[in-house]
Order: sequence, then structure tokens, then C-alpha cells
Amino acid sequence: MLKNIWNTIFVDTFHKVEAEKSTNYQLDKKAITILFVVAFSLLFIQYFGSFHFLTSSLRSINLNGVADWLTSLQDYFPNQQLFRLTYWVSVLFTFYFIIPTVIIKLLFKDKLSDYGISPKGFFNNYKIYVIFFLFMVPLILFVSTTDSFQHKYPFYNPKEESLWPNFIIWQCLYLSQFFALEFFFRGFMLHGIKKRFGFYSIWIMMIPYMMIHFQKPMPETIGAIFAGIILGALSLKSRSIWLGVAIHYSVAITMDLAALWQKGYFD
Repeated sequence: MLKNIWNTIFVDTFHKVEAEKSTNYQLDKKAITILFVVAFSLLFIQYFGSFHFLTSSLRSINLNGVADWLTSLQDYFPNQQLFRLTYWVSVLFTFYFIIPTVIIKLLFKDKLSDYGISPKGFFNNYKIYVIFFLFMVPLILFVSTTDSFQHKYPFYNPKEESLWPNFIIWQCLYLSQFFALEFFFRGFMLHGIKKRFGFYSIWIMMIPYMMIHFQKPMPETIGAIFAGIILGALSLKSRSIWLGVAIHYSVAITMDLAALWQKGYFD
């Protein structure tokens, strides 16, 4: 069984992608553009993902009125925790999805379906995704007992309030963030550079994907290396990001619920 899974995920995908690899050794402007966009997108997310950095930057260029308006908007928002997370997801969605989409459509003049967003391959190899999720559940339950995990998760902590509406609103935002993330790494980046780098584009994509986990517990960051490789190979094989979105969010909500359970929320 393991041999069949290995062949399905890696061996078959290797031959498939390498057969489509470009033999043109001239300067690949598309690959360079994509790697530049990835670098600058991650840079802007790192800094502008902080609402305080945004308002401070606006004040530093004498846009005090805009900064004051944004601050008043934050103060008006009834739930500060949800406001910060909503702002963070908005920044991620902008740089993970909107900007790459504009570049694909206006600069490359390509179809979004060429970057894994087509639902056509949604159920391809779904059994592997199910196996992957079932493998992750006991690991999540184990690490959920650690202090570092409980300190980090869930991102939105309902504390004494009910799960409805704020925690559910957050989960909807969280799902949209995973869609944008999968599109950015396993769609825009991976499918955008595969004709230049072939099968090895998976490993190129995996490195920045792993690095966005540096603020998370170490076991999760290590897991991101292997998750990036497996989800990347499956995206190349199926030409779809959608089951990657499904498995990513399934693991994420399991982590949130496990953290709440360990904290005694459901007692």
C-alpha cells in the first residue's frame, strides 16, 4: 500500500511533470516575475500584517488623517480580537490571491484554471488526502497537550463566550485564508514555475511555505516541510488545489477544537 501511495504521489508525478518541462533555456521572464512576486508578497505580509505597523507607517509619511480614521475604525469595532484577525486575513487574501490573480490575468494573460483553481480535479486521489488527514489527527491530539500549542491556538479564543457568532465568523475567515494560501503556494507559485523547474519546483515552493510557520510551535514547522512537499506533489498530479484546501482547513479546525478541549472549554 505504501509503495502504491509513493508511486502515485511522487513517481507518477515526477514523470508527468518532467515530460512537460520546458527545453527553452532562454531567460524565463514568467518564472522570475513569479518568484519576485512571492518574495515581495511575503515581505509585505510580514510587515503590513501588523495593524500597528500600518498606522505607524501612515503617520511616518504624514498621512495622519488616514491613520486616525483607521484607528477610530478599530475602536468602533465591537470585538478587538476579531478585528485584528479580520485585518490579518484581509492582508493575506490581498497578497496571496488578489495580486497574483491580477498578474495572471493582466500580465501573463493566462487562465486561472491553469494555476490549480479549476474544480475538475477535485476528487482525484481523494483517498490519499483522507489517509493524510487520519494520520494527522492523533498527532494533533498529542501536541495539543503542550503549552506552546495551547498558547498559540485557537487564533480566536472564545474564552467565556459561545462559539456563535464570533468563533464561527472567524472560522469562515480562516477557511478563506487557507484557500488564498493554497492558491498562492500550490497554485500561483507551483504551477507558475513548473515548466521551468519541473518536479523540483515542489522543493522551491516548500522552502518559503515552511518559513511562514516560523512563529508557530517547532513540531508544526517541521510538519510544514513534509506537508508542503506532499500537497505540492498532489497539486501537480491533480492540477487542483481544492483538496489541499480541504485537508488544510480540516487539520486547522481540528487543531482549534483540540486546543479548546484541552483548555476545558467544552467542560
